[in-house]
Amino acid sequence: MKMITGKNYIGKDASARGSKILKAYNPADNSVFPEEFVAATSEEVDQAVAKAHGAFNAYKTLSYEKRAQFLEAIADEIMNLGDALLERASGESGLPTGRFQGERGRTCNQLKMFAGVLRDGSWLDINIDTAIPDRQPIPKVDLRKMQIPIGPVAVFGASNFPLAFSTAGGDTASALAAGNPVIVKGHEAHLGTNDMVTQAVLRAVEKCGMPDGVFSMVNGGIETGQQLVIHPKVKAVGFTGSLRGGRAIFDLANQRPEPIPVYAEMGSTNPSFLLPEKLESDPEGLATTFANSVALGVGQFCTSPGLLIGIKSSALDQFIETLSSALAEKDSVTMLNSKIAKSYYEHRGIAIEQTGVQVLGDVNNPGENKGKPLTAKVDGQPFLKNTQLHEEIFGPFTMVVACENMSEMLAIANALHGQLTGTLVATASDIESNPELVNALGNKVGRLLFNGVPTGVEVCHSMQHGGPYPASTDQRTTSVGTAAISRFVRPISYQSWPDALLPDALKNSNPLGLWRVVNGELTKSKIE
Repeated sequence: MKMITGKNYIGKDASARGSKILKAYNPADNSVFPEEFVAATSEEVDQAVAKAHGAFNAYKTLSYEKRAQFLEAIADEIMNLGDALLERASGESGLPTGRFQGERGRTCNQLKMFAGVLRDGSWLDINIDTAIPDRQPIPKVDLRKMQIPIGPVAVFGASNFPLAFSTAGGDTASALAAGNPVIVKGHEAHLGTNDMVTQAVLRAVEKCGMPDGVFSMVNGGIETGQQLVIHPKVKAVGFTGSLRGGRAIFDLANQRPEPIPVYAEMGSTNPSFLLPEKLESDPEGLATTFANSVALGVGQFCTSPGLLIGIKSSALDQFIETLSSALAEKDSVTMLNSKIAKSYYEHRGIAIEQTGVQVLGDVNNPGENKGKPLTAKVDGQPFLKNTQLHEEIFGPFTMVVACENMSEMLAIANALHGQLTGTLVATASDIESNPELVNALGNKVGRLLFNGVPTGVEVCHSMQHGGPYPASTDQRTTSVGTAAISRFVRPISYQSWPDALLPDALKNSNPLGLWRVVNGELTKSKIE
């Protein structure tokens, strides 16, 4: 079997009726991979959505156990791709194969995690209030509420995680777990990786007897994505990427006759506040830790620490000196693709040209899509007055903001946009002495760290990966962790239904053995 076909997949059917050809590139040397990838035609996109719509009723009524087995089968089929997948992902991204061993594990583990969520049933959020027909002055009716899937979901692959946030990544896993068919718009920067994972998913579809159309993949650019977003049978969108891209999708979705939710995670500067007592204790060690975090993955994480805010002192001077030296010593490393490398230097250039910004390192572009780490410094007042300095720069860059006092630091916390993360580098005494700062930062972020660095997003039940706009389009949701499933379900309440006609999850006998809130009490007991 040919490993990479270059075709679109309309459900189980490979299709290549278009004339536009896409090519995959290796950003390390700009070499071109041999395969040709055919962009989907408008008709093929329509057919993919039509198949998803047709599969919806059959898929959503499958047992939770069968859905769980399907997700586990996808994980198995991805692992069966072996080293070829790792090598292709590395070749299309410039990232080392070792990185993809970890990312592949994360991708498969989150698929299995959602299989566990399906079996657990807590995501259904079941609430039952039984009838009281003789209640005075008005009888109480029987009401039973649970979550149900919403319909076909369009998922956009992410550039910086070709596996974990792309074809079979977190958005796809959570949407499929919820009972929704998925149409993936493959990312143009990792076409071959997307092709291989798509075939793995479809082998799982066949193995598990899933309805045709439960998963489709289309290649293409902006027009393909736009068509998916405005298609009337698409009911939600998952996106990880830039603010510009996510906002464009969000606006387009809200212009539809029937607006739909867009769950876009759009990045963050991830401010870290260096409080005096903690900074004084080990400025050089802290600087080294943050330098490694800034340079990790060439700074191409949405949680990279792009702002470091401290109060002027000899300890902050030591921190800055060590940080800038450590980043200057880091090698220039290939970035994900030429567009991202170009954007990094353009946006970094704009930032360091702003009034009051001091560059602490070599600003030369080494070329060949390589990202060179850099540190800059600015005082608190120029930073507060210039909102351009508050914007994310995607790459290995960080800016130190030197404040005059704690009042200025608090003003900066209040002035920041919404963020995925915020970190307080502090002792317990620092925290206790500055409750207003803690509160201000908590108002701005989805994840509040005490010491440590924000890079590294654990896939677990308690993770919150999302935050106030512009970190994400819906701060109430997360794109990582088990709560991600809630994005692709909606509540429905059944009133006065005969027990035999109710979904199993709501029946008196509780045949699935689920935790349910019955008349205000959490229980697994039957309703007598």
